[in-house]
Amino acid sequence: MDLEQVNAYMAMVEKSETTTNKPIGNKLKVGLDLGTAYIVIVVLDEENNPVACEKQAASVLRDGVVVDYPGALTIVRNLKEKLEARLGCELISCAIAMPAGTESSIRTHQYVAEGAGFEVTNVLDEPTAANSIYQIQDGVVVDIGGGTTGLAIFQNGKVTRIEDEATGGTHVSLVIAGNYHVSFNEAEAIKQDYKRHKEIFPVVKPVIEKMAVIINQYVNKDEIDTIYLCGGTCCLTGMEEVIEKKVGIRTVKADNPFLVTPAGIAMNCKI
Repeated sequence: MDLEQVNAYMAMVEKSETTTNKPIGNKLKVGLDLGTAYIVIVVLDEENNPVACEKQAASVLRDGVVVDYPGALTIVRNLKEKLEARLGCELISCAIAMPAGTESSIRTHQYVAEGAGFEVTNVLDEPTAANSIYQIQDGVVVDIGGGTTGLAIFQNGKVTRIEDEATGGTHVSLVIAGNYHVSFNEAEAIKQDYKRHKEIFPVVKPVIEKMAVIINQYVNKDEIDTIYLCGGTCCLTGMEEVIEKKVGIRTVKADNPFLVTPAGIAMNCKI
């Protein structure tokens, strides 16, 4: 993986949240990421150049499963309308992704996308989607979102194992809320404030170590030499160091791990 190249690309994706870029070609690729903490839509052009991105905080999924269908549908429709207003055209095709191990919920995710006016042209698992950005041949991609820690092990560019367990950013926020005696929403705000990461790190470190234990269950140190992190929870400053120390395998992440999976989902949209 060329981390410098990945960071440059992700910086363009992040910039597309506020700046709409002129696409190359007439067809657009859309990635819809229904997350536990956020719903994100990324739009790329035919050559995978970032065009536009919209996101909204949400609590309509739990551990990758839709628990509030009307709420999810409303948010996706709103984000789709915002993007179409920015682009001046209708968005038709999209790809979606599931946390590993939640394949039974594929139809519900599809219903949300289709209910908002999309045609779902591809469905994949989240760590594999993220590897469209990282493009590793050997190693493990770990996607830590709001509800789950999911991983995909790659050998010679092919997925050999996919796993997922219910520990993620929601658990981090609950620990913060309990420690500071604040509401869950206030804890979320604290977690997302980079200036407070050093302060809260000792509080949330045990949760990060639990994520490392999950990863350690499935990786073979003789076969895997690098762990590649992505997902919103991985925005926590220094968490890669805790995982590296606990698992004993080199651990890296992009500067903006939050948008890696949504952008990778969009790359896999069939147009």
